Amino acid sequence: MTFCKSDSYWNGSALGCGAALRPWLHDHGSLTQRIQQRCTQFAVQPVRSGLARIAYDEASVLGIAPHRLAYSREVFLHADGEPVVFAHSACHAGDLRGAWQAMQGLGNRSLGSLLFTHPLVVRQPLHFTALRPHHPLYQSAVDEIDARPERLWARRSLFTLHGAPLLVTEVFLPEILRLKL
Repeated sequence: MTFCKSDSYWNGSALGCGAALRPWLHDHGSLTQRIQQRCTQFAVQPVRSGLARIAYDEASVLGIAPHRLAYSREVFLHADGEPVVFAHSACHAGDLRGAWQAMQGLGNRSLGSLLFTHPLVVRQPLHFTALRPHHPLYQSAVDEIDARPERLWARRSLFTLHGAPLLVTEVFLPEILRLKL
């Protein structure tokens, strides 16, 4: 499965992103692990998980009809008590009984703890965009912060396990820049 043309604003380049944020966006390893290495206290704050309607651009990548429900999980990643990333993952609801059944039991553990330790999980290339206030993921991401920036940079990648797709989107909040690279 590849990214659809209807997702053209998600692309393989983070052109226009500031130099300080670019290394965070382009890192291909576990974002959780990278944050943990740069802070004293790391925490995952679950926000919601369960069946939900996902954004149209996500549904098209996953091959889900826009009116159908998908399984969605949203969390904030905190570094030293501050939210630095809003993470959103989505998959076919039926895959919770198969390839992605471990998603339901993550609780306050990061999804990276599953994705980067399972030998059969395959990751496709990263795609990037600057989310604007009208995008549903922007709206969810700013729930935990006081600021309302003009845009929030995000990256996403499609992971597959036994052919089942899982779309993971990570929205970088302004506090990420206080962590030393």
